[in-house]
Amino acid sequence: MRHKILILSIFLSSFFSFAKTYYVSPNGSDANNGTLNHPVETIKKAQELANSGDTVYIRGGVYTMKEEQIARYNKMWAYVTDLHKNGISYLAYPNETPLFDYKNIKSENKRIVAFCISGDYIHVKGIEVIGVQVTIKSHTQSECFEVRGNNNKLENLQLHDNMAIGVYVIRGSNNLILNCDAYSNWDSVSEGGKGGNTDGFGCHVQKNDVNNVFKGCRAWFNSDDGFDLINCGSAVRIENCWAFYNGYSSDLVSRADGNGFKAGGFGKTGHDKLPNPIPSHTIQFCLAVGNKQSGFYANHHLNGDNWYNNSAYRNRKNYNMLNRKAANAADYLTDVPGWNHVMSNNLGYKATADELVEIDKSACVLKNNYFDLNLKIKDSDFLSLDESLLTAPRQADGSLPENNFFRLKSTSALIDAGTHIGFPFKGAAPDLGCFESDYY
Repeated sequence: MRHKILILSIFLSSFFSFAKTYYVSPNGSDANNGTLNHPVETIKKAQELANSGDTVYIRGGVYTMKEEQIARYNKMWAYVTDLHKNGISYLAYPNETPLFDYKNIKSENKRIVAFCISGDYIHVKGIEVIGVQVTIKSHTQSECFEVRGNNNKLENLQLHDNMAIGVYVIRGSNNLILNCDAYSNWDSVSEGGKGGNTDGFGCHVQKNDVNNVFKGCRAWFNSDDGFDLINCGSAVRIENCWAFYNGYSSDLVSRADGNGFKAGGFGKTGHDKLPNPIPSHTIQFCLAVGNKQSGFYANHHLNGDNWYNNSAYRNRKNYNMLNRKAANAADYLTDVPGWNHVMSNNLGYKATADELVEIDKSACVLKNNYFDLNLKIKDSDFLSLDESLLTAPRQADGSLPENNFFRLKSTSALIDAGTHIGFPFKGAAPDLGCFESDYY
């Protein structure tokens, strides 16, 4: 046994000793060898130099992208940076922020993808993307990040002031989108400028693409939805994420749909193209505030979803569980009140139109939600309702800010009003909503 351990230790030591580090800088040159003192200019060149296990550090500064840097074209798409080699990490240099500006890339009749993650085991962390363009005036979309591989991690990205979707996962399994912000994204060019395809985050994978997770992400002032799972063939988990003010511009001009979390649905997809089985998505410990339409929305889904410990405040409809009747040829386009949803420990307050709509309660599993309990919720239940706290800076490790917004006072009857559903909690029982209090 000791002999085997020794061999393994030698192998791992050899593996890590061969891992290399490369550097990218706005002042670099692709004629360089990628060392700290002789960095390359583009991530494309760094990828050519690197191999699995290597790390590429991206120095701070502005990278103004150019048409000649586009990695490849495929039919209607222009992929500016295509990360196709497996196992490479692309990390912002410590304490620096690389900003990639795509304002000058206006490929005619192409959907522009700033970064395509087509490889596996790729880690991208700490970069900022602005200015991704749309040039097509009919139905179209551009994307800051498009994910097509497996086991990838996108972390601490800032995706804002684009005409593009922030992160768009279209293929692959085991992808984690962690602690990313997508905000103020609006396609002002196509389809009359309403921005109907510009979500903060979207996942639209195929039937066998499993275990894709969004965690600790924020989406606000995106012209369409915050998080969108339409046409998604496998179950997705959205956890500890915030969606607010979607469907509006930053000066509250109405744009497109404006849901916080749109969890499923297949639109007018033909019956023969529906996944079998229809997935049930999970949205847990999430916060939706001030979205133009619904905070949490089942979006005509053909199955129920799991909704655990979410909080909704001041959306037009805080919870909208609208489904379609059944996944058969006769009924898959017929809207009905939501069925097969599992809802526990959810909290809502001050919807501007409706707290809970489009639900067949007898056909769902409902446990200790605010609409099940005889509780009168009031402003004094909360430490703060100051919405400016939603955009507070993230913590040093990139996680969501911790402040008093929508957290419960020690005197609130909403504390310990939930039911145990497998998550850790403090006190006699879980609290309602996405924030567990710490008064014990």
